[in-house]
Amino acid sequence: MARFNYVELPTRDIAKAKRFYADAFGFKINDFGPDYAATVTGDTDIGFNATGEHVTAHVLPVIEVDDLEAARAAVVAAGGTISLDVFPFPGGRRFHFVDLEGHELAAVKSD
Repeated sequence: MARFNYVELPTRDIAKAKRFYADAFGFKINDFGPDYAATVTGDTDIGFNATGEHVTAHVLPVIEVDDLEAARAAVVAAGGTISLDVFPFPGGRRFHFVDLEGHELAAVKSD
């Protein structure tokens, strides 16, 4: 069965993108050349493409977290902006945020 396992985000500043995701979520990010980096968890990974090639459409990647309020606080502390505050949905709660490059993502805590 197919499953969603990777999201690639275009970025103008690879160092800034890596720092934001490491600070906000504790992600370990590996470099794959000077203009590309990615998480390598074997689960759903995020790639950061600063090459300027293969511009992609905007997507809404979702990051599952253990503590939604702590994640929200960490996003704000890392410089992110909350675009849709915490709200319930069938199966859990989530919020949307905008990272330092203008990408909108969501963080979710399942019930």
